[in-house]
Amino acid sequence: MDNIYLFVLVILMALAVSDLVVGVSNDAVNFLNSALGSKAAPRYVILLVASAGILLGSIFSSGMMEVARRGVFFPENFYFHEMMMIFLAVMFTDVILLDMFNTFGLPTSTTVSLVFELLGSAVAVALVKIWNAGGSMAELPIYINSGKALGIISGILTSVIVAFITGTVVMYVTRVIFSFHYQKSFRYIGPLWCGIALTAISYFAIFKGMKDTSIMPHELMAWMNAHTGLMMVYCFIGWTILMGLIHYLFKINILKLTVLAGTLSLALAFAGNDLVNFIGVFVAGFDSYNIASNAAAAGVDISTLKMSELAGAVPANPLILFIGGLIMVITIWLSKKARSVSDTEINLARQDDGVERFGSTSLSRALVRGAVNFNKNFAKYVPERAQRFLARRFEPMAVIEAAEKAPFDLIRATVNLAVASILIASATSLRLPLSTTYVTFMVAMGSSLADRAWGRESAVYRITGVLTVISGWFLTAAVAFTVAFIVGLVLMYGGNIAIYGLAAVCAFILFQSKVLFSRRQKKAAAREAMYNGDDKELNIVDESTQEICNAMQTMTKLYQETIEGLASEDRRKLKDTMRAAEQMYQEAHERKYRLLPILRKLEANNIDTAHYYVQVADYVNEVAKALVHITRPSFDHIDNNHEGLSPAQLSDLQEINKRVSDIYDEIIRMLQTKDFSHLDDALQHRDELFEILAKAIKNQIYRVRDNASSSRSSMLYLDIINETKTMVLQSRNLLKAQKHFLAADE
Repeated sequence: MDNIYLFVLVILMALAVSDLVVGVSNDAVNFLNSALGSKAAPRYVILLVASAGILLGSIFSSGMMEVARRGVFFPENFYFHEMMMIFLAVMFTDVILLDMFNTFGLPTSTTVSLVFELLGSAVAVALVKIWNAGGSMAELPIYINSGKALGIISGILTSVIVAFITGTVVMYVTRVIFSFHYQKSFRYIGPLWCGIALTAISYFAIFKGMKDTSIMPHELMAWMNAHTGLMMVYCFIGWTILMGLIHYLFKINILKLTVLAGTLSLALAFAGNDLVNFIGVFVAGFDSYNIASNAAAAGVDISTLKMSELAGAVPANPLILFIGGLIMVITIWLSKKARSVSDTEINLARQDDGVERFGSTSLSRALVRGAVNFNKNFAKYVPERAQRFLARRFEPMAVIEAAEKAPFDLIRATVNLAVASILIASATSLRLPLSTTYVTFMVAMGSSLADRAWGRESAVYRITGVLTVISGWFLTAAVAFTVAFIVGLVLMYGGNIAIYGLAAVCAFILFQSKVLFSRRQKKAAAREAMYNGDDKELNIVDESTQEICNAMQTMTKLYQETIEGLASEDRRKLKDTMRAAEQMYQEAHERKYRLLPILRKLEANNIDTAHYYVQVADYVNEVAKALVHITRPSFDHIDNNHEGLSPAQLSDLQEINKRVSDIYDEIIRMLQTKDFSHLDDALQHRDELFEILAKAIKNQIYRVRDNASSSRSSMLYLDIINETKTMVLQSRNLLKAQKHFLAADE
């Protein structure tokens, strides 16, 4: 056999390991978020429970590789070389696609990505096969099982809608029963509630997690299928009694036990069923290689060898499954991208207000506006007494789970786990296609909506986030099919060069993705450290002073680079300057919305300090906005290839730049030394600058009168002058506010 196939097998193995890492980083959101979001236990305990579930699932998994072997195509109609190219295209695409979603913290479905990658690459290879034989597109159904893909698409649409509605209804009813102040009522009906939730989780664990595993005898499974209702009754009675004993005798929080049990169940089902998504293609490729090797040893020409043996359901090697489980366990402990994906769902589901990750769109605003209007009209037909009762049930605590500051409480966590378990297990028993990621996410979003976590202050941004994630799901299918199709064509026509080239490209993309993610994480960590630091170490005054000094230095640099870029008509430099200014303005704008957490951390006797801190934040925002209004028009002017500024205009701006730099150097020196004795000198220098600005405007008026300047360059020049005046004026106000801020703190 050609050594290239051994190289392909090595690539498949390496990509399978990478796929395990990026795949579990994405799917960890399925079984970790309810426990993490409710803080049912310390993080290490939650990860230990999930690790146990993953290892048990991988050990007892039957590991049937049906999807990778014959799920969306008919392997008996493909030759060995064609099959290896299909698998290689799938793995290239899958690793890059999932890593891209993880980098941006968006959960997606590994099942959907795998199926559509198989479909795309198989279609590409089949078309090449048909074209080379002089056939027509009508022959495609001979190779492709298109009904499988259509079934998955319909399953996605149905599961998303059903999961959201079910999660909303169940959470609403549950909150009416318990309210946010559930501790009192939970003493009486808590064991009953946990019995219901654990029964649903048990149903899920049996019918989804262990149905096809070696630990579950076929005879017992057949009996359970025939007596499902009776088994659920026994489970409910047993769990209720056990939870009652633990609750009343040992005084243990059974809600936490229920959430951890649900986490274990979901992790077990994930490893027992979804593990094959990550290693199935490699195992199928490995089996194909062995089949071809045996055939070659027997003297068979492998170029004409069809892969009929792949059509059978063959279990994977248990050792491979266990190693895959170990890699998954290590990943959930160490992967920062897994935390990023989890943070997305927890952020969208949290009960408290704060800085929102997603922005506002016209669609989300329209949906919120429609919901508000519907609620007002609906309230007209609901008796006031009922409205008051419901308002009391949904009246949140001052801080949800105050002792632990959890994003949401344990009641909602049990609803998320129980509802997701029932829906997934029910669909599995009915053989309906669905994605566990989609179901768990949409149940969590539905419960958040019912729990009034999406209030008037946050609803628009949360809905934007949900719509972004959902659109990403459907984008997954389209992108997976398209990229796998293109990669399949490249591999079929490019030969060995394409294999080596795509391997190098894949490695480079993964490296760049890691660098990008690391940069985003560092920026996010820096912002969190600045605005949400530890209460014991928080020093608002020192942090504010340092931040303003950094902002002043950055503004001076960007202003100077803008003038230099205009003088040299350097488009790239102006573009970089504009982006840096916009990033600075975005951070200053976010700072205003992070004021509340900071103000809450200030002591009660620091009200004056808080007052000036608010002023400082507002002035920083205004200065950054003025800088954006200088850099953006400057870039647009050069980007549109307009005539550059005249030597006279540039001479004026360079003089202004020198004066601005001197003023900002003086401001920075006063801020760093906290010595404001020369504040009046700064005021005098500001007035002198304003006189120079006024003179510059007069000079420009003369130039316009004498037709010595084009209209566009004149407008740009005047914009820079006016925004410079605003920037310096707001900087002077900022300096005064910071002076009072420091004085109030002392």
